[in-house]
Amino acid sequence: MTTPGVDDGLPDASETDDARGTPGERPARTVTERRLHPVTPFRRAWAPVAVLVGWAAHDPNQAQQQLTRLTTTMLLVALAVLLPAAAAYGFLTWWFTHFAVTDGELRIRTGLLFRRTAHIRLERIQAIDITQPLLARVAGVAKLRLDVVGVEKKDELAFLGEEEARALRAELLARAAGFAPETAHEVGEAPARELVRVPASELAVSLVLTGATWGALAAALVVPPVLWLATHSVVTVLATGLPLLGAAGASSVGRFVREYDWRVGESPDGLRIDHGLLDRAHETVPPGRVQTVRIVQPLLWRRRRWVRVELDVAGSSNSVLLPVAPRAAAEAVIARVLPGVTVPPVDALSRPPRRAGRCLPLWWRGHGVAVTDAVFAARHGLLRRHLSLVPHAKVQSVRLSQGPWQRLWRLADVHVDTGADKTVTARLRDAQEAVELLDGQAERSRTGRRDAGPDRWMAQDTTRAPRPAS
Repeated sequence: MTTPGVDDGLPDASETDDARGTPGERPARTVTERRLHPVTPFRRAWAPVAVLVGWAAHDPNQAQQQLTRLTTTMLLVALAVLLPAAAAYGFLTWWFTHFAVTDGELRIRTGLLFRRTAHIRLERIQAIDITQPLLARVAGVAKLRLDVVGVEKKDELAFLGEEEARALRAELLARAAGFAPETAHEVGEAPARELVRVPASELAVSLVLTGATWGALAAALVVPPVLWLATHSVVTVLATGLPLLGAAGASSVGRFVREYDWRVGESPDGLRIDHGLLDRAHETVPPGRVQTVRIVQPLLWRRRRWVRVELDVAGSSNSVLLPVAPRAAAEAVIARVLPGVTVPPVDALSRPPRRAGRCLPLWWRGHGVAVTDAVFAARHGLLRRHLSLVPHAKVQSVRLSQGPWQRLWRLADVHVDTGADKTVTARLRDAQEAVELLDGQAERSRTGRRDAGPDRWMAQDTTRAPRPAS
């Protein structure tokens, strides 16, 4: 876990990881502390400038008054002081940041005045992602982001050389899989086999056929004219219309840029996801950590049989597996995420009884539930369908709730809680059926956890010979 604190007297770069080893044991491995890429100071030098910009944005009137009082000479002197100060800050923060891989942890030291040392145990790492913003791609550097069990905020190393980031990621994954420290750096990046690639044309059409895009665009086109007729104020129209246009663009163009060239590949580390037009991201879905899989199908996608696949992963913020794909291809990828799981067909989902319409008119038809040997499946949504799949071994608790109106019509809801602090609900079930679902799911969850294997990084035999890094 990540533990902030004052300098704890850890060994310097010239010291060994454990100088107190007893005679006869394996010789202690020398720990070498490394620095980030030399381009990093340029990124951190913006911090003092950002403080001034934030102050000016917080109180623009006072900032304008102060600027009017300054002469040209004073502005030049201020720039002559500010720029070297920003450069010195960037250099010093880079100089006092080190990282090292020991036998059992990744150690990150940061802090110019107040030192902070993060100890990230390798066996607690959930996922390691590589992200490259546009300027980082131009500079040939990358950011390494780590998901750790029990830590909400991701630790990161920004920036490393692109090749160094990939090599470090491969070493950390190999170490987490059980390779010896002496050979982990020689293992290299595990090979990946591409499963699905989303064409740009298919992604663009799917965004056009999404109701949210049309809703945001309609609001941006309808609201400003209405405000103009009501107020005849250009300021009011612009203050309302521009954010609406921005929201419309973010819901379509932003998603297209973010999800462009989406690829899903299979490797011993788990499923690898690569995507992005400007900012390129390389993410990993670790095996055994997926708590819930959701298949989303908007109304206008049904004719083309397209779906969107989303995930709930314990200890990770990665939430999209496929932005759009044919249902058959999506189900094949889901079978890799949840081995042994078959997505229940639509006709296998049991609808609530007709009297559920008294509690939820018309929309009750969008609900359904199915229980297989591997998963608890619940569907909701009439226009935009959501089918949630929860493996029995990932169920943390099962609850039954029943409001007064539901009691009148002998209905109840069954809630299934997962390890990602999410809940999947089978709504408006017959009261007797809900009790049977509750008892049956509790037993299936106990059996599933008992029979489930350990969550390990690499599924292959860790005794295989190391291969050179790619």
